[in-house]
Amino acid sequence: MGVLNVTPDSFSDGGVHAAAADAIAGGIAMHDAGAEIIDVGGESTRPGAQPVSIADELSRVIPVVERLADLGLLVSIDTSKPTVARAAIEAGAGILNDVTACSAPGMAELVVEAGVGVVLMHMQGTPEDMQQDPRYDDVVSVVAGFLADRAAHLIDMGASPDSIAIDPGIGFGKTVRHNLELLAGLGTLARLGYPVVLGASRKSFLGRVTGIESPMDRDGVTAVTTALGFERGARVFRVHDVSSSRAALLVAATIVSPELWEEWSPD
Repeated sequence: MGVLNVTPDSFSDGGVHAAAADAIAGGIAMHDAGAEIIDVGGESTRPGAQPVSIADELSRVIPVVERLADLGLLVSIDTSKPTVARAAIEAGAGILNDVTACSAPGMAELVVEAGVGVVLMHMQGTPEDMQQDPRYDDVVSVVAGFLADRAAHLIDMGASPDSIAIDPGIGFGKTVRHNLELLAGLGTLARLGYPVVLGASRKSFLGRVTGIESPMDRDGVTAVTTALGFERGARVFRVHDVSSSRAALLVAATIVSPELWEEWSPD
């Protein structure tokens, strides 16, 4: 899943794809590099980020979603606003990626009505305040319980279980230790029975662990989380640099399951 931020203020690449033409080209490049999903977002959810208006978010994402979908790419819309989600689905998005796990009024109903895929993410607090002293008794159990409850709610409303994926929300209301515990405990989430989405790309905890200050320089360590995340049960990887994580995933997958080499080998 390639991260396509159509924003001026995202934490690692704000402004790179702020213009629609640049975003469309970026999405195509990610697809060509091996991304199976292009995740389009028009509102930064970095720590301390301020909300943007519905009108601004729509103007950023809809032309991009529409064009990429017209080209036959599988597009997800990264939003927590039902109005934006509906417009993006009508423009061709096939997946909703919601950092609030469909908590906004009408969002769950929209997912069921549209029959799209959905990624439910855990976040403690909001982007404005989520990093202000986050606390958990047991972060893996809390996150797993929350995601299981949200998935069950959608299923009770009529969503297909096969349409649901879950994301532990690395960096969303978590300390460095919480993030590491969640990565180590991905198997607990995988046992819930839904595909686990891992979004650790370029995040600050990687910088804290390694001393790599610039987010743009963290693609190598992001690829490490991709490889280890696969081994622990994650199956969708939301990344900024597709090539490095895809290469790491190919190596990890063929080590975990050597028989895949015969399936993928060009020979």
